[in-house]
Amino acid sequence: MTNIIRLPIRTLHAEAVRDLKEKYPEAEVSIELHQDRNQAPMSEQTFWDIISLMDWSHEESDDAVVEPAIAHLSTGPVRQIFDFADLLSEKLYILDTRAHAQHIGEDAWTPSRYFSVDNFLYTRCCAIANGREFYNQALKNPLLMPKDLTFENLLYIPSESYERKTGRHYDYSPAFPIETYSNKLGWPK
Repeated sequence: MTNIIRLPIRTLHAEAVRDLKEKYPEAEVSIELHQDRNQAPMSEQTFWDIISLMDWSHEESDDAVVEPAIAHLSTGPVRQIFDFADLLSEKLYILDTRAHAQHIGEDAWTPSRYFSVDNFLYTRCCAIANGREFYNQALKNPLLMPKDLTFENLLYIPSESYERKTGRHYDYSPAFPIETYSNKLGWPK
């Protein structure tokens, strides 16, 4: 016989979970999510507005450059941080192509030598950090990819925002894999 216990997730504190584990030690848990139709996911415009908050007058410190974006995200709802992470992962994934990797300067992909997958990830970050217009142009024309430039700190905006807001460790897997070679269509055999 299957019993269904419905609890709003906001009520699942450590004590409630402990009580359920004691009462039903062999039970399996499934979570059914109902999207709140009043809370739409972050829009493209909002994502790019947050990217535009980065302060390039502090080029000597990548942490200082991303600080305004982190400050902004950490004052909003946690869901917004996750939405930002999802959109960032999607943009990084879309740029993960051989054509883009072949045009990043000295460390560009070629079939005959070592290729740094991390460097290419950080170069894709740089393309996004340069804003919506630059990103869209580079997406359409891989020749426009940043040359010998990276911006790894873009990756830390979601985790830093989350940890600042909640005081907890960030443990979220965004919608798209961001590692180089994840976009199988971008790296045909």
